[in-house]
Amino acid sequence: MAHRLSQLTLNQRLGVAALALGALAVFANVAPGRTLRVSEKELLTAVERQQDHVTPGELAAWIVEGRADYRLVDLRDAKDYAEYHIPGAENLPLPQVADGVLVRNEKLVLYGGGAVHASQAWMVLKARGFLAAYTLLGGLDAWKEEVLFPLAPAQPTAEERTRFDRAVQVARFFGGQPRAAAAPGGQPVPMALPTSSGPTVAAPTLPAGASGGPKKKKEGC
Repeated sequence: MAHRLSQLTLNQRLGVAALALGALAVFANVAPGRTLRVSEKELLTAVERQQDHVTPGELAAWIVEGRADYRLVDLRDAKDYAEYHIPGAENLPLPQVADGVLVRNEKLVLYGGGAVHASQAWMVLKARGFLAAYTLLGGLDAWKEEVLFPLAPAQPTAEERTRFDRAVQVARFFGGQPRAAAAPGGQPVPMALPTSSGPTVAAPTLPAGASGGPKKKKEGC
């Protein structure tokens, strides 16, 4: 296992760490008489192949396109959900994930404030045979940074400028706005969350293939 971990990228290792923390919390709270079986190899392979998550950009594109072939689940408590949630998300606090509300044949995208809670829920669902369960990479924190409040690049190339202009259109669609690049040694100014979780302007035009999606399974190990 140590050799396998050494071959993963930093982001993949962080994903494994989140899964490990999730495992500790999950198995520490399993009710007496209930057993969860999770394959270590299966989890590591899913992380390595990036089959365990959807990126904030991919999810944003799905929402802009009006896709309805997935179920978006917010795992935070009702208060945090009411203050702000990603458009289309339904609230299912983490302790209720195992209550039978979710259906095995649905495509599920799970998110919390960060990554750990979603990883906990993902592990429970994988252990129960949910084949199309994914987490939002980085959770709501990443959604804010990458979708709602994209950071303007310093001295951008033409390609970076085009990509940022598109990100600004997406941010405004969700009620966000761009952040100016911080001065050397400084930090970007925090932005206030939108008062509405729904789209606020007309849907931006996205390039073909922008929606992406969970990475397809590669053959072999």
